[in-house]
Amino acid sequence: MIDDVITALSGAIGPDKVAVDLDSLKSRRFDQWVVNHLRDWRGEVLPLPGVVVRPSSVADVQAILRLANRESIAVIPHGLGSGVCGGVVASPDAILLDMSSFNAVRGVDPVNLLASFDAGKNGLEAEEAVAAHGLTIGHWPQSVAISSVGGWVSTRASGQFSSAYGNIEDIIHSIEAVLPTGELVVLGKAARAAAGPDLRHLLMGAEGIMGVVTGVTLSLRCQAEHRAMTAFHAPTMAAGFEAQRIIYQADWRPPVMRLYDAKEARRSFKDHANEDQGLLLMIHEGPKARVEVEVAGVTALALAAGLTPAPTQATADWFARRNHVPAWRDLLERGFIVDTVEVSGSWTAIEAIYEDAVAALEEVGGIVNASAHSSHVYRSGINLYFSFAAKVEDSADMEPLYFECWRRILEATARHGGGIAHHHGSGRVRRDYLHHDLGDEGVALLRRVKAALDPNMIMNPGNLLPDA
Repeated sequence: MIDDVITALSGAIGPDKVAVDLDSLKSRRFDQWVVNHLRDWRGEVLPLPGVVVRPSSVADVQAILRLANRESIAVIPHGLGSGVCGGVVASPDAILLDMSSFNAVRGVDPVNLLASFDAGKNGLEAEEAVAAHGLTIGHWPQSVAISSVGGWVSTRASGQFSSAYGNIEDIIHSIEAVLPTGELVVLGKAARAAAGPDLRHLLMGAEGIMGVVTGVTLSLRCQAEHRAMTAFHAPTMAAGFEAQRIIYQADWRPPVMRLYDAKEARRSFKDHANEDQGLLLMIHEGPKARVEVEVAGVTALALAAGLTPAPTQATADWFARRNHVPAWRDLLERGFIVDTVEVSGSWTAIEAIYEDAVAALEEVGGIVNASAHSSHVYRSGINLYFSFAAKVEDSADMEPLYFECWRRILEATARHGGGIAHHHGSGRVRRDYLHHDLGDEGVALLRRVKAALDPNMIMNPGNLLPDA
């Protein structure tokens, strides 16, 4: 069957865009989810896609999906492969839709502060394109240099400067997408609209199960005139949370607000940390006069909340190395299974989420680190970014231990009413916990929406939605 599909694809979009060589198939088997890297490192045979297709136009994507829908062949969208939740898992009976060649800058409009890109455009290259006009997207995920603008939409991503500039849903102006049956839609037209439900949200966070994002128009900002940095020691995480709440609800908007617990402060900022104290880092930017007033106001509130000044070099150090991430294989070869898990909660729940999850992790055998930091702040709550690491003698024990750590964090979060996914998406690692956020009725509603858009269920099967 797949051989017939390969022939049909070659006829529909051209043989040069259809790849079946081993290198192409192997390089698109999975994304950055550590579980698949663990399985590959252990020598397990992971499935290859049946074929890799590399569209170069919207018409190519439409032709691919029409053919796949007609033949009921699964399609797995693949941006630049930076996802960490298992959103891409190949199948020999599936088409792997590699969007990386569909990567043009469609245009930059400095008057209306808009920029349009093909969905496969590398995020850092997109930022550089608007920076040439003195502008910025303001979206800085840690993966900015290895992720695509279409991937930002599909995973409902968040950037490091989100506390002032918003998450990707606040930056998106419009989305162009091809539905599973091949129709092209453009969702979003004006600066703000009340023309019924906002259909853009059908694609945001859908992780490839509702269709294929082909183009994105983003709303831009002028580059900041001035930047300043502050840092404070926090005697406890509770004190750090409270200081951030007071600062943010007083309407100060540092785009970066990051609170590290004592473990992470000692590990990542050993030259600037105080024993058994957390560390709050902030970056302030914008017009110079406003930044100066904000720094003074924020400093006064932080000191009044019981925090003490810390060297601003700590913030500068974070900024300089903020996108460095060690390779999974290096850690695995040293006997460590590690991951990060980002959740969120209200101001009244976040301390309990932190304490409960860390305590639960510390009960897992082999755990050498259980810690957290916050990185995104809102009027009504804050996120937490848990890190765990375990030293495992037998590599066969790594995978079950990994899933046990995830279970403990997500269930602790849910027990206190928190949200189990903040900005990495859901993928396969969170799909069986989705009911905690959506409710059983919400999961059922999502299934009905999926069935309406994708009647033959061809789009990224096994991802996001739990098994029926």
